[in-house]
Amino acid sequence: MTRGGVLLLLAFVGPLAAEQPRVRVVTLGDSITRGVRPGVKTDETFSALLQEGLRKRKIEADVTNVGIGGERTDQALNRLAKSVLSLKPQVVVVMYGTNDSFVDRGQKDSRLSAEQYGDNLRKLIAELRKAGVRPILMTPPCWGKKASPVGTGEHPTVRLEKYVRVCRAVARETKTPLVDHYERWSRRLAEGADPGDWTTDQCHPNPRGHREITDALLPVVVGVLGKEKGER
Repeated sequence: MTRGGVLLLLAFVGPLAAEQPRVRVVTLGDSITRGVRPGVKTDETFSALLQEGLRKRKIEADVTNVGIGGERTDQALNRLAKSVLSLKPQVVVVMYGTNDSFVDRGQKDSRLSAEQYGDNLRKLIAELRKAGVRPILMTPPCWGKKASPVGTGEHPTVRLEKYVRVCRAVARETKTPLVDHYERWSRRLAEGADPGDWTTDQCHPNPRGHREITDALLPVVVGVLGKEKGER
């Protein structure tokens, strides 16, 4: 090839090689993930804050929030292909448990058993990995001190704690990165404070709560993206 041809080839290839592909992250969960509610605007949710944090670290990322209020893990499985995999994300952040564990008025059992919850998490992880997606599991935050009791008369955290243990076990078993918000928020409770101060209603995070979630999540997402880049 002539010298001019080489220069022409380099001129053509150079800019393409320098381009950095955009990264898509999807946040999958219930109303805690959806975030938007009275007192919380879209740009104050942890999904929006995660995107901002990634871009500040020079990671060109688009974070898509597909959280739906009231959703459980079985419902997430039913819409995984249409709502998540169709977006072709590199990373999906999964947080469920608050609705799965909840006991409705007049009932004695949770909406889903802890065993069903665990099996659904395993299926979600398996389907994501089958599609070439890296999953991250998150435990939901604990409820605030003043939360109303569930159908059994218990504080809702009593029932939720069992599901959190299942989520942790699934993360260990499947070697999935885990962000343990429950532990972080419970520690605040043990120190004599009320994690309800990070919520709008003892359950759903307020802007401060979403910042707390982001602070714990961001370094894990950065680490997962860095590992993926290294493997490529």
